Amino acid sequence: MPAMSLPTLSLQARRADPQGFAKAMGDSYATTGFAIVSDHGLDSAMIARALDATKAFFALPEPVKRRYHVAGGAGQRGYIPFGVEAAKGAKHVDLKEFWHVGRELPEGHRYRAFMPPNLWPSEIGNFHSDVYALYQALDALGAELLQSLALFLGLREDFFAAAVRDGNSVLRLLHYPPTPPNPAGVRAEAHEDINVITLLLGAEEAGLQLRTREGRWLDVNPPEGALVVNIGDMLQRLTNHKLPSTSHRVINPAPERAHLPRYSIPFFLHFAPDYLIETLPSCISPEHPNRYREPITAQDFLYERLREIRLA
Repeated sequence: MPAMSLPTLSLQARRADPQGFAKAMGDSYATTGFAIVSDHGLDSAMIARALDATKAFFALPEPVKRRYHVAGGAGQRGYIPFGVEAAKGAKHVDLKEFWHVGRELPEGHRYRAFMPPNLWPSEIGNFHSDVYALYQALDALGAELLQSLALFLGLREDFFAAAVRDGNSVLRLLHYPPTPPNPAGVRAEAHEDINVITLLLGAEEAGLQLRTREGRWLDVNPPEGALVVNIGDMLQRLTNHKLPSTSHRVINPAPERAHLPRYSIPFFLHFAPDYLIETLPSCISPEHPNRYREPITAQDFLYERLREIRLA
């Protein structure tokens, strides 16, 4: 299986040449829906602490973990047990369990009705501080990357600032347990992300693949320390598919590595709940007519998709 030959884009280049970086990033997205970003400035020690907290939580006994499962919560906060989520239209559930952290809002905030409070496992002392620090860092980095996408689309650099301010973004701590022989299903079946963009911290174990326009599955192997950043369905819809949301999956490991778990931490950057996703006029032309004549709020779009993947 050939490795994906995505260019690695240095965020230092963005600060030196914003327009050049925007074009390189936009071209990568327009071609594959994916980009690799290095020199992002995230503190490696902070990432390590969040990963340690992730591993500590998933090492807890199953009954303890299930105390943090919110029945009827659409999987928006806390623990989502193994074998719950499935890709849209998939026959089998994914072979994974995960934990969701959302934005912390003050009392009386107008989005509190859309964003439930976070849960924090009392068994792990620094879980809250270590994991939420990473949430905030990825939130800020995602907003910076959206400035480049705005430039690529011919918009004001700050076009997305208000749209994602206090957005319903989610940090997912993912655990794929060791894979049994002949499993029914894969670690993550082919799917597209719901949100605006996803920032993925590299996993220790391989397995991520994306599907090309020609229908081939290609491995995505970012350099150590780099981020994989991909387009989600909300941004695809807003841009009338100028920036495509690409199908991707996590395949099961080779037999000699099946005994090893896999951990990864994606940050799903979302619009604010009441943001109206309405096709950008600049992305409509006679050659590319508007695919979405009816606008939809980010919150309605989110719950429409959550029902499709069996979380709501």
